[in-house]
Amino acid sequence: MTTVAETAWLYRCRQLVAIVLALFSLYSAFFGVFSDMIQRSFHLGLVLFLIYTSHGALNHHTLRIPHIVFDVVLLFAGVGVLLYQVVFFEAISARWGELTELEFWFGMICIITLLEATRRTIGWPIVILAIIFLGYAFLGPQLPGLLNHRGYSLDRVISHLYLGGGGIFGTPLGVSATFVILIVIFGAMLERSGAGRVLMDIATGATGRSRGGPAKAAVVGSSLMGMISGTAVANVLTTGTISIPLMKRNGYRPHVAGAIEAVASTGGQLMPPVMGAAAFIMADLTETPYLEIAGAAILPAALYYIVLFAVVHLEAVKNNIPVLTSDELPRFIPTILKGGHLLLSLPVFAYMLIAGYSVMYASFWAIVTTIVVSYAKRTTWLTPRKLIGSFIDGVNALLPVAVACATAGIIIGVITLTGLGLKFSSLIVAVAGDNLVVALLLTLIASLLLGMGLPTAAAYILVSTLVAPALVDLGVELLAAHLFVFYGAMLSSITPPVALAAYAAASLAEANPFRIAVTAVQFGIAAFIVPFFFVINPALLGFGDLTTIVLAAISASIGAGAIAIAIQGWLITRVSIIERLIIFIGGLLLMLPDVIWTALGTLLVFAICAIQWLRRRHSKNNGS
Repeated sequence: MTTVAETAWLYRCRQLVAIVLALFSLYSAFFGVFSDMIQRSFHLGLVLFLIYTSHGALNHHTLRIPHIVFDVVLLFAGVGVLLYQVVFFEAISARWGELTELEFWFGMICIITLLEATRRTIGWPIVILAIIFLGYAFLGPQLPGLLNHRGYSLDRVISHLYLGGGGIFGTPLGVSATFVILIVIFGAMLERSGAGRVLMDIATGATGRSRGGPAKAAVVGSSLMGMISGTAVANVLTTGTISIPLMKRNGYRPHVAGAIEAVASTGGQLMPPVMGAAAFIMADLTETPYLEIAGAAILPAALYYIVLFAVVHLEAVKNNIPVLTSDELPRFIPTILKGGHLLLSLPVFAYMLIAGYSVMYASFWAIVTTIVVSYAKRTTWLTPRKLIGSFIDGVNALLPVAVACATAGIIIGVITLTGLGLKFSSLIVAVAGDNLVVALLLTLIASLLLGMGLPTAAAYILVSTLVAPALVDLGVELLAAHLFVFYGAMLSSITPPVALAAYAAASLAEANPFRIAVTAVQFGIAAFIVPFFFVINPALLGFGDLTTIVLAAISASIGAGAIAIAIQGWLITRVSIIERLIIFIGGLLLMLPDVIWTALGTLLVFAICAIQWLRRRHSKNNGS
């Protein structure tokens, strides 16, 4: 059996490898990336080393020698076949991807060890999906209809996935190996420096004097941190440690506190100017400038948080949750004086993106700025220990994203090899006919299913490849189609049964994760609805003249507030079932571009508001 003493050296070794990976990425950001195969193989090789030494027998103290030997074989085999590509890159390139007998076996080992590492890190869902797609590559001739294809040999599949640019080492892994790792290190460094706490204190100070202040602080703070971390789970586990206990102490039920944090953390990936890693992936896949994507996302993100903010306020009013006392509120000026300098890296990052610098280069200087400004006060110093800790935290947060991206590369490689993407799009178009709403509904369902159990970045890569082309085929503008499937990929984090953000919040709220997920879907309903309307009404994405955009923004904001009232069943007083249905329909109509429907929606919403006011007045008169 192993002992604690025997594994201590392994812990140090993992730390060293994590630091090497972080420094390698920073070096690439400043001096330029290496050739794709070298950059991505080295990145994945170190990731597999960290996974096999932390998620298996090598990291347990009581397992017997056979288990350790098995993991050692997987470790050296998995890392070895990846470093082979780094060492012999020139020879492989000279053969233009022609597969040797040795590389055939290396390719088999690479796929097997990658899938096992993925299973250990994020579970079975994407592994099973990858195995199904691999089977599809071989069984095409036996399949009927649109699914039929000529079939491919094992050599051809291995060559495409292991040596080709469209398989394991394709765009998804490239995204992980370049800017995703830098963004998560940036987020980890902000957290280590105390910037996360500063954001939460500012949010609490700004909202704490209103009813439901802690929940509103969670919404504001988590939205700001979520755009940096780029992953809902990581955001829940950072800001949630502060916000969830505060909400519970203020009177929110545990499952409600967990749901609010899960929804707020998930939506942070929508928030410009950063929007998390997935937005930069979208810029790469659609060849659209990042600023254009950020501009298009502003109003949908605002609608998402208008509904959530209104929901938590009405939850507080409905349950008579008290306002925080002055003693419980952080003071704004002292908070800024104490730690405001830690936030200076955010405008630096945003400015460099606006100025046209690459994401990697902007991330590099944002990280440097974070380090430099931390030394403005002794209490916020990023000491060598904290700096190393932020590298390790960032790399650990990257592991599930990296293997998910690499495994998604297997799926995407099969899709490109067999032409399944076009067939899947044709299937959606055929089922939907000319009905865009049906096509959108099918696409959203497919995005939710494909994204379950995956980090948002990996989920978006997968669904954008498989289902976004169907919407483009139906005439939806490219950016609108990709934003639509991005919402679906993102919302899988709160959608039962595999709701990763809800499960993360459950551990902090000490509540049932399924109940948290159901409540999160209820509170985050706007995110399920708004994408349908920005496809139908492009003004919600900022397309059109200024007057049209402003009117659409005002109308949709009122509609979002109406939807929040319908969700909570409360306005001035309790809202009946019929009234909830009416005001919900009115809220939906207010998001449509047609003036007649908008007018009807306005009439329905204000009619319910008037009924509520009259009912409250009547109640007061009877009480007096």
